[in-house]
Amino acid sequence: MALMERLATAVGPAQVLTGADAAAYGRDWTGAYVSRPLAVVRPGSTAEVAAAVRAAAAARVPVVPVGGNTGLVGGTMAEGAVMLSLERMNRIRALKPGPRVVVAEAGVVLQRIHEAAAAEGLYFPLWFGARGSAMLGGALATNAGGSNVLRYGSTRGLCLGLEVVLADGRVLDLMREVHKDNAGYDLRDLFIGSEGTLGIVTAAAMRLVPLPAAHATATLAVRSVPDALTVLNRLQVETGGAVEAFEAMPASYLRKLARLHPDLGLPFAAVPEVTVLVEVGATAPRDAAPGPDGAVPVVGRLEETLAALMDAGHVLDAVVARTEAQRRAMWARREAAAEITFDRTPYVDTDVAVPLDAVQPFLDAVAARLAQYDPGAVTLWVCHLGDGNLHFTVYPDRGDPSAILEAIEDAVAALGGSFSAEHGVGLSKRATMARRKDPVALQVMRALKAALDPQGTLNPGKVIPDA
Repeated sequence: MALMERLATAVGPAQVLTGADAAAYGRDWTGAYVSRPLAVVRPGSTAEVAAAVRAAAAARVPVVPVGGNTGLVGGTMAEGAVMLSLERMNRIRALKPGPRVVVAEAGVVLQRIHEAAAAEGLYFPLWFGARGSAMLGGALATNAGGSNVLRYGSTRGLCLGLEVVLADGRVLDLMREVHKDNAGYDLRDLFIGSEGTLGIVTAAAMRLVPLPAAHATATLAVRSVPDALTVLNRLQVETGGAVEAFEAMPASYLRKLARLHPDLGLPFAAVPEVTVLVEVGATAPRDAAPGPDGAVPVVGRLEETLAALMDAGHVLDAVVARTEAQRRAMWARREAAAEITFDRTPYVDTDVAVPLDAVQPFLDAVAARLAQYDPGAVTLWVCHLGDGNLHFTVYPDRGDPSAILEAIEDAVAALGGSFSAEHGVGLSKRATMARRKDPVALQVMRALKAALDPQGTLNPGKVIPDA
C-alpha cells in the first residue's frame, strides 16, 4: 500500500492502473508473452517518471518500461512489476528545420514524427511496418532498424542526444544536438539498445534528413541472392548511393502471400526464386522534377539501369511503380511479413544478420542441416538485403525447435554474423546470449548493469543471462 500511495502521489491516482485496468498492458503484440503487472503507471513528464522510479526503488520492486508494446522478444514481460507506460509522454518538444533535428518524448508514435517532419519538408528515416503504433522510446530501447537502414542507418545512427532516468530516479541529461562530442565515454550509445535495463529513456534528439521529392520504386524478379546483390551494387553506383530500401523475398514467401492475401496480388505471372523490392529516393530537383513529357528523371534512371541489368541477365523481369497507389501496393506485400510469419505454430523465429556475401551461404547451410535433421520442416524468410538482416523462420515437422534454433545459430556464428539484428534480446534470446555471446562481453555487461542498477530493479531478467 505504501508503494501504491507513493506512485499515486508521483503521477496522480488516475494514472495508476491495477487489476482489470492493467491487464491489457500485460500482453504484447505477439501474444506469446503474457504477464500480470502489479500496477501500470502512466507518468506525464520526466519528473513524474523519476518520482515513480524512486518510489519503486525504495520498495525494491521491479520497473518495466513499455511504449507501443510492439516488440517480438518478450522485453516487456512484467509479472509482479510496476509497468511504466510512457504513452502520455507524447510531446514533440521541438522541430528545428535549420539543423534538421527533432526533439521528442519517448511516447511519441513514430508516424507522428514522420508527419511533423514532412510538414517542414523533412523526413524521419526510421521506417518499418509498426510505425503507426511503435513509439520512439521503444525504438531507442531496441535500436530498431527497418527498411531504410541501408541509406540512413539504424536508430542509433539517427540519435544525437538522450534524456534518461536512472535506476535511483536521477535524471541523466545527455540531450545534445551536436554531431561531434568526444567529451569522455559515449554514454548515449550505452542506453540505446539496452532495453530499459540500464535506464529509462524519456526523450531524445533525433536527426532528420531532406524529404525525398520523388521516389523510384520497382519490384524485380531475379534468379538468386547473389544476382540481387549484383543489382544492388550497380544501382548504388548509378544513383550515387540513393537506394533507400532493398528488400528480398523468396518464392515461398510470395506463394504464402498469395494464399493469405489474394487481395494484394502478385507482381509476376510466374513466381521467381527471389523477388526484390527496391526504392530510390531523390531530393535534388534535377532528379525529382518531371520533364516536359511528365517523366521523372530518377524513375527514368532506374528504368535504364534495370534494362541494362536485364540485358546482362541479372534481372529477369521488373515492374516499376507509375503511381503512388502502385508504390503502396508493392510495400504492402513486404509489410505483410509479420502477419504471414506468425499465421501458424509451432515456429522458430529468428532475426539474424550476416555479411552481405554470406546471405546465400547462410541459407544453404541451414537448408543442408534441416534436410538431414528435419526433412519435413518448412522455411520462410524475408531479408533487408542491403544490410544482411534476415528474418528467418522455420516451421518444424518432427524436429526439436531448440535444436533447430541452435543449427541456425551455428550457421550464423560460422559466417561471422549476429543472432540479434534489430528486434532486441528481451527474454527470447537470453539463452542464445549465454551460448553465443563472448564471455568477456557478458562480464562487462554485468559490470555495467551492477554499476547503474545495483538493486537490479530495471527490467530484470531481460537481455543479460544469469552468470
